[in-house]
Amino acid sequence: MARDIIHTDKAPQAIGTYSQAVKVGDVVYLSGQIPLVPETMTVVEGDMATQVRRVFDNLSAVAEAAGGRLQDIVKLNIFLTDLSHFATVNDIMAEYFEQPYPARAAIGVASLPKDVPVEMDGVMHLDA
Repeated sequence: MARDIIHTDKAPQAIGTYSQAVKVGDVVYLSGQIPLVPETMTVVEGDMATQVRRVFDNLSAVAEAAGGRLQDIVKLNIFLTDLSHFATVNDIMAEYFEQPYPARAAIGVASLPKDVPVEMDGVMHLDA
């Protein structure tokens, strides 16, 4: 099956050797997004809620570029440098997703690129 590389200027450009997303058939693998502002490639200023929203906005932009939307995500991975923000992430996720929610993992990590507190990646299934 062919691989389609997904790219959009509405999400941060890759800061390493990866693509924003790769589509194979009706499955899209979304690379990790951190709270970068696409236009400036700088970390968004603000509290944890602001940073989590920026990550969801970035994931949404890539999902749309691939022909889907956040609701099409079937598996979401959330990486947090401080798991005390778990409830904040849940509250904000409820603003972006509706039931049925995707399968999900929330993983505590020591650090993330650019010293941000949150990163998310996912797998999206597009209905044929």
